[in-house]
Amino acid sequence: MSDTSVKKVDSTHSPKGKLGQKYLASGKTVAMRLWENEQPSEDKPPTSRDYETVGYVINGRAELHLEGQTILLEPGDSWVVPQGANHTYKILESFTAVEATSPPAQVHGRDEN
Repeated sequence: MSDTSVKKVDSTHSPKGKLGQKYLASGKTVAMRLWENEQPSEDKPPTSRDYETVGYVINGRAELHLEGQTILLEPGDSWVVPQGANHTYKILESFTAVEATSPPAQVHGRDEN
């Protein structure tokens, strides 16, 4: 029998990660997180992750620097960061976005590196 459980997560009570992300609903193979009102700051060093990320911009602007490319992210844009891709984000103005990661980023501390 397949899993028929339903989860609801109220983001006002979601735990926050060390990088500022709020953890939203999470399943066995995908998880969501919210980056809310992220402010411009110093450039972060590029990193790569062992999960794929897809995201959607709610408001604000940022640059995604991915494997030598620069992609401007604005409200209504969505993006993909492939698993293992070298990347970083530069927040240009107060930025809110939702991301989904597969496998779930927060499993076994993957999100905190």
